[in-house]
Amino acid sequence: MSLEQPIRWGIIGPGTIARTFAEGVAHSATGRLVAIATRNPDRPGLREGFPGARIVKGYDTLLADPEIEAVYIATPHTSHAEWAIKAVRAGKHVLVEKPMALSAFDAQSIFHEATKARVFAGEAYMYRFHPQTARLVELVREGTIGDVRIIRSSFGFDMGGYRPEHRLFANDLAGGGILDVGGYPVSMVCMLAGAAENRPFLEPLTVSGAARLGPSGVDEWASAVLKFPNDIIAEVSCSIMAQQDNVLRIIGSQGRIEVKDFWFASGKQGGVGRIEIIRGDEQQSIKVEEKRYLYSFEVDAAGYAIRAGRTEFTFPGMGAEETQANLRVLDRWRASVGLEYEIETAARRTLNVAGAAVVAGASVPRRHIPGLTKTASTVALGFEFFPSFASASLTLDAFYEAGGNLFDTAFVYGAGKTESIFGDWSTSRGVKREDIVLIGKGAHSPLCYPDVIARELDQSLERLKTDYVDVYFMHRDNPDIPVGEFVDAMDAEVRRGRIRGIFGGSNWTRERLDEATVYAQKNGKTAPAALSNNFSLAQMLDPIWPGCVAASDDGWKVWLKERQIPNFAWSSQGRGFFTDKAGRNKHADAEIVRVWYSERNFERRDRAIELAKRHGCSPIHIALAYVIAQPFPIIPLIGPRTVAELEDSLKALEITLTPEEVRWLEG
Repeated sequence: MSLEQPIRWGIIGPGTIARTFAEGVAHSATGRLVAIATRNPDRPGLREGFPGARIVKGYDTLLADPEIEAVYIATPHTSHAEWAIKAVRAGKHVLVEKPMALSAFDAQSIFHEATKARVFAGEAYMYRFHPQTARLVELVREGTIGDVRIIRSSFGFDMGGYRPEHRLFANDLAGGGILDVGGYPVSMVCMLAGAAENRPFLEPLTVSGAARLGPSGVDEWASAVLKFPNDIIAEVSCSIMAQQDNVLRIIGSQGRIEVKDFWFASGKQGGVGRIEIIRGDEQQSIKVEEKRYLYSFEVDAAGYAIRAGRTEFTFPGMGAEETQANLRVLDRWRASVGLEYEIETAARRTLNVAGAAVVAGASVPRRHIPGLTKTASTVALGFEFFPSFASASLTLDAFYEAGGNLFDTAFVYGAGKTESIFGDWSTSRGVKREDIVLIGKGAHSPLCYPDVIARELDQSLERLKTDYVDVYFMHRDNPDIPVGEFVDAMDAEVRRGRIRGIFGGSNWTRERLDEATVYAQKNGKTAPAALSNNFSLAQMLDPIWPGCVAASDDGWKVWLKERQIPNFAWSSQGRGFFTDKAGRNKHADAEIVRVWYSERNFERRDRAIELAKRHGCSPIHIALAYVIAQPFPIIPLIGPRTVAELEDSLKALEITLTPEEVRWLEG
């Protein structure tokens, strides 16, 4: 089968894998290699290595070439995401050599950009498209060896000695085995664990790894044990300094399957592969003969997907969901052995994911918040969930580049890790302190005491790399302590210049806030002037966490309207209640059920769904727009974990609800 018009390919990066891919294009039914981009067009052997292709100087030049339809990214690992995103933004389809990116977070950004641009994006695991892979999946699904129990998979070779000049030993290029070849055995066992359930793949519940980190800090040999939801145990290993047998072993209740040198199937240029089935003393050998070039299969799979208008591979290829799941396993494997590349740290990752300087945008509207001299974005970005600087910087960059300048931090989030991440981000990006509004929180239970505030603020400011916060909250209340003691402690920080805006209570009752205000007025102290309680269209029935307080009922609304005290509202979108996770017949998410399920909330959810259809948006956008539309100052705190989630949340800012619509939503 062929296409009427072949896909016109360009290659970025002229290394060994690029030459192998070029051979695949030459022997494909769907592709034609047009150009190869290099920063050194005079490099010897280029024309011989890529016969018939134009040699283009510079990657940007290739992306600007209107003849090129699709781009194969064959640069070092550290620049895969950058050039994939640049190619997508140039309107090109992209096939990225594995690993698609350094992390699942980076890969998600690539797929998000491709979805927006309506172009194809895929990760190049060539073995997935070979007929031998299809036959192996069939054998597992048919129960040839009974129930699958253990899978062993490896990809390892020996470089012969430490070679600091080689990319595989270069920390700056994310060398080592896990990212270079570890994705092969991981993707294989996840696919086979899924095949046992007649699904494309399964993601493991647990990942426990071990590794030898060499002189340059990269893994020279590593192994991991994976436990899947269906009780399959997988043992995976990879190496650049240990020759392994690279035999795939699938052990079942009635036998086992073994495949030698699986990754290259019947050979790079065709040949014969064998699948061995062993049941007791019986051994059956299934011969898989294939004359086509191994890499031509992935070229054709990408070509057919592109011509069909798809933005990702279908099985047996790895679609967006599987690629990200596979990288999540590699992320967890790396984390379990303490492997972080220098390029992922704040000192080195000073640009955004597309390789550009981070510059403040203006699309997110700003507002005046009572008590603050600076204007602040309509929503605040919270980021308590990010595991590393590299992952957090994606969302922080995107929020700031969209115009967001209000950031929500807390002493307890990530045991202080997220405060440090923010400090590293703001300094590595050269963000001016006067251009951002920073929220801090302290005195969380069980250490909810006045004398804790100054000590915790000392640490917070050091982590945040600043000498003040604009807004500060006592994270919990302790009714056993006279409220005046808290006011005194906070007033002292205002006088020291470490709180240069407003302070107040997070998860405080209005009675305690009123009491604190009266105390401050009588004693010449700074009064609390801010609140950070839950406020959402769905009213919280049971505290999400111990000590939480919601401010969504009618009594709170009257109080907030009278006092016009700004509420920095957390969980303003109902933590999934306005998404497909919730529903009258859906009870899988215990937290959503416990916190939000009531007939009154479902009626509001029904109205949000109806109003979303009228506005051409999603119910979750209506939920956020409802909060912003209140007749008193509310600043929603949003907690997106990916750039896609962030951009989706920001769509709500385009919706303006009328007072009549607000009342109708409330019923």
